Amino acid sequence: MESGMPLSGRQRALIRESWQRVSGSPVQHGLVLFTRLFDLDPDLLPLFQYNCKQFASPQECLSSPEFLDHIRKVMLVIDAAVSHVENLSSLEEYLCNLGKKHQAVGVKVESFSTVGESLLYMLEKCLGTAFSPDVREAWSKLYGAVVKAMRRGWETLPEGD
Repeated sequence: MESGMPLSGRQRALIRESWQRVSGSPVQHGLVLFTRLFDLDPDLLPLFQYNCKQFASPQECLSSPEFLDHIRKVMLVIDAAVSHVENLSSLEEYLCNLGKKHQAVGVKVESFSTVGESLLYMLEKCLGTAFSPDVREAWSKLYGAVVKAMRRGWETLPEGD
């Protein structure tokens, strides 16, 4: 995922247009994203526990009310990034704190590349032919910028060594 270069005006427009087509059904599309995530990395499943309950399968997790609430939250974060695509730095503190929360529950920074792959997969499935190489590149840059900000949450906490 790229994160070094700023988004062009055209890329910001592509992100807004494509998100408008997806954002109307956040849970439905979030289920596509997380189903793909668990397909790519089933070892992430134990990170999702509610009331000390371990899920026996991704399907059990994906159908739990608590996890559906998590999906809504994830989609709201994506929505916030899209809404602030003109000024992502305004989300810096929020994303850094979100990174800290993810670190605290045991998420590894490396898992964010799998989440990024899952996000692109969801967009491709939901947008069909509208998911062009240019749309992919724009979303890759946006996601890279979001992860870069979240990683700062890891960097501000002392290592457990």
